[in-house]
Amino acid sequence: MTTEDAIIERLRSLPDVARREVLDFADFLAARMQEQEAREEETQWSDLSLHSAMRGMEDEPEIYTRADLKESFR
Repeated sequence: MTTEDAIIERLRSLPDVARREVLDFADFLAARMQEQEAREEETQWSDLSLHSAMRGMEDEPEIYTRADLKESFR
């Protein structure tokens, strides 16, 4: 028996009020998954943008030294 079959079997045994609650919860989970996918896509675009902006900078000489800092962090 698949997970889907088990859910359907249990769902059929519930009263209509409980079925609506299950539907609300399924909608909540779907929305949460969409938000998570959107955040992951945004992170990927951000990483790509940063990578593109920084391309070639590793070959540039450093213009500041540790002595140039006014405050040192531990």
